Order: sequence, then structure tokens, then C-alpha cells
Amino acid sequence: MDIEERGVKLRLTVVDTPGFGDSINSEESWRACCSYIDDQFRQYFNDESGLNRKNIVDNRVHCCLYFIPPYGHGLRQIDIETMRRLHHKVNIVPLIAKADTLTSAEVKKLKKKLLEDIEENQIQIYQFPECDSDEDEDFKQQDKELKESVPFAIIGSNTVIEVAGTKVRGRQYPWGVVEVENPKHSDFNKLRNMLISTHMQDLKDVTEDVHYENFRAQCLSQISQRGDRGKLKKDSAPDGLITETDRLLLDLCVKASAALEHSGH
Repeated sequence: MDIEERGVKLRLTVVDTPGFGDSINSEESWRACCSYIDDQFRQYFNDESGLNRKNIVDNRVHCCLYFIPPYGHGLRQIDIETMRRLHHKVNIVPLIAKADTLTSAEVKKLKKKLLEDIEENQIQIYQFPECDSDEDEDFKQQDKELKESVPFAIIGSNTVIEVAGTKVRGRQYPWGVVEVENPKHSDFNKLRNMLISTHMQDLKDVTEDVHYENFRAQCLSQISQRGDRGKLKKDSAPDGLITETDRLLLDLCVKASAALEHSGH
């Protein structure tokens, strides 16, 4: 979708994972997520190694919003396994889903327990960069509150209702209304501002400089190893019996080397 935030036009893609963890045996639920992220990296690497590098479409995944059920007492085994599989590939931002099923005290307690589980299992979630010393005090306070809100407690709704003459997005209950964008009810506003305003560029930078660079280094290493094996085959094979696969690998090696030199690395 195309959105506009404070005069800046953004093209935002949201990829959902319906059915995640629903099967009786959920041990490999993470596999589809990992494969999708790797496929986007692979496509970008192939485009980057090609001749038309100026018009590359970037479909890499810059952030993974990982929803955690509110009814547990911490991370489930599937959460631990999935996040540990993903944290070297993508920026993970943990969220508590359906936070309106919890009291304020329960939300605070669950956040504390989730952070303890994340640290205990050595899961690397997205780390917010430190504020520059010359930032104004309001921004520093906003940044402090943002960091203290992790994992974000989120409420979602497709319904617009009227509260005191104002239309808001929320949920109607017998005892009152829960407003999605009310900071007393949900961390939704903080999450939205973080994603498409204050930290969008940092999410993209970390993806480029850390996660994609790791994937790219692995690809170049594999290509180099295959190239060495291909060279051995070539040296030992009679003239004219070099396989088409060897030729393709050699061609990709040349392209990758050229791209590496062009990037200055």
C-alpha cells in the first residue's frame, strides 16, 4: 500500500503469516518465515549482481512484528524457537497481542517476564539506537518512553465508533470502550510512529548493514567454494567437457566480484 506520513510518501508492504503455529506439530512453523526472508535477500543479491543495478526493487524484510499471545506466562517454545531462527535475519520487534484482555498490572507483569525470557534464551530483538546528545529534552523523553514500552502491548480493531462526539477506532464492551490510539489503552501509536517515522531509516540501515551483509557474505563464500570445485573439474576434465553449471557459476562469480569491487568493499 502507498501511505503518506507528514508529507512523506511511503510504499509499505505488510506480509501476514496465516496459520502460523496452528498445526498439532508446530516444530517447523518457523521454516516458511525463514524461507521467505531468505528468498527476498536472494532476489536482491541476484539483482545487485546483475547489470541493471540502478533499478533494483527492494523487497527485503526490514522488520518482523512478532505477536505473542496475552494468555500465557511468558514465551512459548514455538516463540523461542522461531525468534532464535529469525534474529540473525531480520529486526524482531516483539508485541503483546490482544492487550485489552489484560489489566494494566497484568500487562506490566507480562512485559517484564517476556523481556526476562528473551534475555535468558539469548534472543536478539531490535535494539533502539541511542539518542544524540544534542537532541532536545522532549525527544529524549519520547525515546526513553519508547524503549520502556518494549514489548509493545497492542490492541487492534476494524471498527470506528463514536466516543464523546469523536469518532475513534476501537472496541465496544459492556463496560466501556477500548480505543486503539489511546496511549492509556494501547502502545499502538508508539509502534506506528517508530515504524514509519522515527526509526524507519534505522530499521532499513540495520537490514542493509547487518542482516543482508551476513547473507551476502555467505553467498559469496558459497560461490567461491563452488568456483574452486569447478576449477578443479575444469583442470581435470578434457577440453570441451566443461559443464554448463560450471560456466554459470563462473559467470556469477565474475558478476559478484564486479559488484563487490563496485561497492567499495
